[in-house]
Amino acid sequence: MEENIKTTVQPNKQQLLNRLKRVEGQVRGVHQMVENDRYCVDILHQVSAIQSAMNKVSLALLEDHTHHCVAKAIKENKGEEAISELMDVMKAMTK
Repeated sequence: MEENIKTTVQPNKQQLLNRLKRVEGQVRGVHQMVENDRYCVDILHQVSAIQSAMNKVSLALLEDHTHHCVAKAIKENKGEEAISELMDVMKAMTK
């Protein structure tokens, strides 16, 4: 049975992809640091930078989703479902 997969056009797609490429590079850098037995605190600083970058990606996606998908759902009288979905995502992100 195929799942109902939702899709959307990301209004800031290229910016998101650029940020994710940077994060990808940072993760590869941390991998190298571990392989090269770098100092734990230096690695932790890089991990913190990665987490911060991913938080920015998440917030950008949340903002786009709210301004586009949720706003559209509200106009189509489907706001309660969209808001509930948004709150579930936000709860998961703050665990």
